[in-house]
Amino acid sequence: MNPVVLQADNITKKFPGVIALKAVGFDLRSGEIHGLSGENGAGKSTLIKLLSGIYPYGSYEGNFFIHGQLAKFRSLADAQNAGIAVIYQELALVNDMTVGENIFLGSEPRTARGLINWHKVYHEARLLLQKFKVNIDPSEPVAKLGMGQKQLVEIVKALSKNSNILVLDEPTAALAEHEVLILLDILRDLRSRGIASIYISHKLDEIFAVCDRITVLRDGASPRSTPSKRTKQKSSSTWSGAKSPTCFRAAGQSWAHQPSKLKTLVLPIPIPATAFLPTSIFHCALAKSSGSAV
Repeated sequence: MNPVVLQADNITKKFPGVIALKAVGFDLRSGEIHGLSGENGAGKSTLIKLLSGIYPYGSYEGNFFIHGQLAKFRSLADAQNAGIAVIYQELALVNDMTVGENIFLGSEPRTARGLINWHKVYHEARLLLQKFKVNIDPSEPVAKLGMGQKQLVEIVKALSKNSNILVLDEPTAALAEHEVLILLDILRDLRSRGIASIYISHKLDEIFAVCDRITVLRDGASPRSTPSKRTKQKSSSTWSGAKSPTCFRAAGQSWAHQPSKLKTLVLPIPIPATAFLPTSIFHCALAKSSGSAV
């Protein structure tokens, strides 16, 4: 089993009159794509802001551990220095710059005289793009790229900083279907290289297509993470927690360590094979929470 690279332990975040996250816990392993899902307001965005240092250490209860070490992030830079890269829906690329300039923006290689080494910028950008199988010319202006290509450039930019934990927030929201397939293939390749990813999405076909395990947030609370292999949801409302919480598991699995509030039901659901999904059984777990999330 691959080592744990990130662990969230009893994370609770409170705002005046609101509990955004309540005792949330999950772990992320090297070479794993971990799905994070839940309906709007479940607390996904708040959790990522804590992990990335936007809400600093001390403003919440519980702890994050990176490679077994307590994380005390007080800024985005702290999280980046620990190897965490967050790729938001609103991409942070500069359209008037080239792909290479964007990849090394703020960390450009320099000459002995302190000037930007443009030859090295484009040479290293080309090597990075080739390494991660992204077929884009580093001298191409970002403004000429499609949304899917921009998303890939953003990922390469994050990996150029030696990030080993990627957090992707609704990465396919603006992508065409063929661009989604390319992105998922890139993530599978990164998984084979040992890079860990948190994949935040409400698109369940993508979640089940690419994620190894899934954590569902409901009203800021989460149960244990469950395997996604050969799984499928009964309904989106059950998955998101819109109805009363129910936990589905495959026959033979143990829930000995599950919270007592969970209900368990074995539920095989055959579905037609598609480009994303095989015939499968759905595993999920949802826990009641009295708090509400923002």
